[in-house]
Amino acid sequence: MTTLRLVFMGSPDFSVPTLDALVEAGHEIACVYSQPPRPSGRGRDLRPTPVHAHAESLGLDVRTPKSLKSREAQGEFAALEADAAVVIAYGLILPEPVLAAPRLGCINLHASRLPRWRGAAPIQRALMAGDSETGVDAMVMEAGLDTGPVIASETCRIFDFDTGGDLHDRLAGLAADLAPRALAGLAEGTLTPVSQPETGITYARKLSAEDQRIDWSRPAMEIDRQIRALSPAPGARFEWRPPGESGPIAMKALMSRVEPGRGAPGEVLDDQLLVACGRDAVRLMRLQRAGRPPREAEEFLRGSAIEAGTQFT
Repeated sequence: MTTLRLVFMGSPDFSVPTLDALVEAGHEIACVYSQPPRPSGRGRDLRPTPVHAHAESLGLDVRTPKSLKSREAQGEFAALEADAAVVIAYGLILPEPVLAAPRLGCINLHASRLPRWRGAAPIQRALMAGDSETGVDAMVMEAGLDTGPVIASETCRIFDFDTGGDLHDRLAGLAADLAPRALAGLAEGTLTPVSQPETGITYARKLSAEDQRIDWSRPAMEIDRQIRALSPAPGARFEWRPPGESGPIAMKALMSRVEPGRGAPGEVLDDQLLVACGRDAVRLMRLQRAGRPPREAEEFLRGSAIEAGTQFT
């Protein structure tokens, strides 16, 4: 395998296995770019991204610019004289001078089979849409949003009870496996970038507060997909007013399954958290009360009984 001088650009946990794979493959990591540290926790102390922290533990040089739009930032990037940049969930826009600087270009590992689910939240959107499969594409980046030609791909099945966390972990592993092979093929001329199809384009827009709110009037199948897609974070949200409480309690549903059932949307139909939807019902299997850790339904009900007839909103 050809040894390359690389810039690695990533921020969340999802990106870490790919950084490790490139190091293990023997590539020279000239520099790691990551999002700037942000306030976190009760003390609001600045916390580095997972990629930042991991790269420092490996003894790698790390840069955390707020933007790459300035001539100074672009000059510093070009001065690294990289063969390629590997980008995975970085979170900043790469201007054209940055895209053009590496000899082989900037290679993005994107968590979908393009052109389906271009954009910010492909894992969650694939689950919410009920897709049966997804994957990772290695793409040569260009100025458009995830529009570049694809070098190599891996596909994986989406199972009926997958959560966003399950799919996140599987796709992170696929990306780590794909990145060294894609780079080798590009460097050695054995892989040719192929333009994306002009049909089948969808956009995975960033998750909003509205995406997180459960609308119990929707069909149970859609609500179940929403709950699983947003688990473990940010969570699908609803409210419950326990007896004796002055106001509603914020809740997250983290796992569910579809079952037969009929009632007013949001009505609890039994004492084991079967909740009526616009069509059929969902059985809540894992949930979380605000300010408390997640609990399996059986454990949650031992501490907070929820009787049939309770109304969730």
